[in-house]
Formats: sequence, C-alpha cells, structure tokens
Amino acid sequence: MQRRDKPGPGQESVWDYPRPPVLDPSSKHVRIEVGGVVLADSNRAVRLLETSHPPTWYIPASDVRTELLERSDLETFCEFKGNASYVDLGSTDRRQTSIGWTYLNPTPGFSAIKGHYAFYATRVDACWVGDERVQSQDGDFYGGWVTADVVGPFKGAQGTWGW
Repeated sequence: MQRRDKPGPGQESVWDYPRPPVLDPSSKHVRIEVGGVVLADSNRAVRLLETSHPPTWYIPASDVRTELLERSDLETFCEFKGNASYVDLGSTDRRQTSIGWTYLNPTPGFSAIKGHYAFYATRVDACWVGDERVQSQDGDFYGGWVTADVVGPFKGAQGTWGW
C-alpha cells in the first residue's frame, strides 16, 4: 500500500472508513447529468463508506428519472450487500450500458439502500456533490466518487487490488 494521505480540516481519510462498510445518510445535494438531462437530484442520498474507497452514493429511486433506465442482464455479487442488478441508460440521445446499479434485495445490514441507485461518474456527463463536480474512482470496477473532502490513496487504480 502507498502512504496514507493526512486529512486536512474538514476532510475524511478513506483509511478511517470501516470494513465491513457502513451506510451514512447524507443531506448534501447530489445531482447527476447525462445527455442534457438531470438524471438524479437528491438531498436524501446514502453514502457507503468502506476502507480504502471514496464514498459510493446511493440515491433513492424517487429522486432518479428511472424511466430513462433499463434493466441490464449484468449482475454482480458483493460479500456485504448481496446481488447488484445493473441498469443501462436507454432513453436519452445516447445509450450507455451499465451506467449504474441497484440492490433489489440487499442483505439485512444494507436494507437502507433497497430502492436506491448508484452511478459510475465515468459513464455519465457529470456528478455533483453540492457545487463540486466529482472525480471518479480509478479503475472500471468500483463506483466511488472523489471529492475534495476525502483523501486516499484510493483502491481501484492498477496495482491496488492487493491492498
């Protein structure tokens, strides 16, 4: 592992996040834009916090334009949350596969994210937390959002799988 970045005032280190992960309800304004449309807009998102990962933001379905999403055949399994079902963007000017995911029946410890969606920052035009445009977590597997209030190093880049 690389050295741990020291958090400054108002920052969190992902190395202080627990494993197994925990859910942290947030009232921060979260917005996702794609194809000239606001896909999601919420002040009721839930952050998933896990050691070495920037937060993954789960947005309630009622704050997501779900009519723009189509269920994908892709599914993955998380040892903590259970089976994830992926969604494609299908109803704007462009199609995008596996734009995000949801847990239809998460494990009991993660029932708070049932009916919520998480999105890859790399597969939409922009994700925002407050007035800050987020950066995506490196790699193409994890979906964490990097903001100025979170420091790493972050898992996901080449060479970090062994952490």
